Amino acid sequence: MKDANGWIEALSLKPHPEGGFFRETYRSDEVLAHGSLPDRFSGERNFSTAIYYLLEGKDFSAFHRIRQDEVWHFYDGASLIIHIIGPDGSYSTARLGRTILDGEVPQFIVPAGCFFAVEVSDPSSYVLSGCTVAPGFDFADFEMPSAEQLLNSFPEHAVLIERLTR
Repeated sequence: MKDANGWIEALSLKPHPEGGFFRETYRSDEVLAHGSLPDRFSGERNFSTAIYYLLEGKDFSAFHRIRQDEVWHFYDGASLIIHIIGPDGSYSTARLGRTILDGEVPQFIVPAGCFFAVEVSDPSSYVLSGCTVAPGFDFADFEMPSAEQLLNSFPEHAVLIERLTR
């Protein structure tokens, strides 16, 4: 594919609440019983889920967090910048992409409970990636706070939070 619209059409991607486009490609048939999961989960969860995720141009995935580790996979386009704020306020970034010798990685894990936002490294391009979550993703595990809420907890990251929240 030569552009984002080609991928959106070819993969039947739909708008995602946090920004960008996605399509769930896998949800395991088997489930983990609530009693077998850590206390941070309510109810049962599928073993695992996977999605395609496309972000284009100046769009971004707003700061959010989930209760599981999230494995990001690079597929096509420019690199993806992942901004991470840990529960203790620590900040780190990762670049998901194909240019390994320049410090990019084709796969990256965002730890459970960290707030993170993502953006395309080149605003004239796009990124096609994938995300795998285990236990499987459920919107009950998803939190997308307002800028005000994040600023109350992490005022030292004000510029980034104000730029990457909705």
